[in-house]
Amino acid sequence: MKNSKSESYAAAGVDITAGYRAVELMKKHIARTKNEGCLDDDVGGFGGCFGLNLFGMEEPVLVSGTDGCGTKVKMAILLDKHDTIGIDAVAMCVNDIICCGARPLFFLDYIACGKNYPEKIAAIVGGVAEGCVQSGAALIGGETAEHPGLMPLEDYDLAGFAVGIVDKKKILDNKRMAEGDVVIALASSGVHSNGFSLVRKVFDIDNNNPRLYVPREELGGATVAETLLTPTKIYVRSILALLNEVDVKGISHITGGGFYENVPRSIPEGLTAKIDKSRVKVLPIFDLIMTEGNIPERDMYNTYNMGVGMSVVVPAGEVTRALEILRENGEDAYVIGEIVKGDEGVILY
Repeated sequence: MKNSKSESYAAAGVDITAGYRAVELMKKHIARTKNEGCLDDDVGGFGGCFGLNLFGMEEPVLVSGTDGCGTKVKMAILLDKHDTIGIDAVAMCVNDIICCGARPLFFLDYIACGKNYPEKIAAIVGGVAEGCVQSGAALIGGETAEHPGLMPLEDYDLAGFAVGIVDKKKILDNKRMAEGDVVIALASSGVHSNGFSLVRKVFDIDNNNPRLYVPREELGGATVAETLLTPTKIYVRSILALLNEVDVKGISHITGGGFYENVPRSIPEGLTAKIDKSRVKVLPIFDLIMTEGNIPERDMYNTYNMGVGMSVVVPAGEVTRALEILRENGEDAYVIGEIVKGDEGVILY
């Protein structure tokens, strides 16, 4: 790259040398994510290589997931804090594929920006790397694209995808779920990365409302802005530990669409998850959103995770052990409902 530069391209708004600088700065973050599948230390090649270890698997199946952070990126830009939003990008992907029982192998990111500020890009990738470390995935590649004229210079968007692996016989397909099984909640870390278009409206974020930066007693002294930027919790390691010892019959990642859209995705036809709302440990930020936005409770449960980032269905006889394993792995896990006959998919009462 020593001889690569273009004054004409720079005059059009794209500084390719900034891209090279960003790659150099992010190498230390990428190195943290190396796992047994990484083949070399090359960063900046045309493709990310990963070696598969299929030992002990009868029919290995690759599982992939892709997502972004939505308009939560707006909070990172407003606060000029870019080292955690990458965790969200990884979380949204790996939390999806773990619902199939797949262990994440690797991750690739994509950053589109109005202008490439190398230190900012490196901070974003640092967050991605942290998410990869938390989930056990290797960050084997990515792309940073400057889009002057398409977005403001200070703006950016972040997305990515993860690939995981699972033995075919261990894929979670909910076929064995039965009446009487129990629904366990895994607590969320906050709003995660969903429903931010409504959040922005409620708190007037687009106009940079000064109240965003006032410490709130109900938020434990944190500001609304800080609370909203809390990274999405990654559940991979705790779920993998659970799968090793408990007969897990279904998992739902509670993302956009809240309970009403996501819980039924792991419930077979003819059965319904009956969830007791009084058991849900609703986080203060959701009470604040509902109150300040004058939002009906049902809409809240149809938009947000309300404090439950993931739900797991297990047999009634294995609930105690399941809770022990999850809590040993750092989860605030508790029972919120049961599986009953019905075609609603989910009932909240």
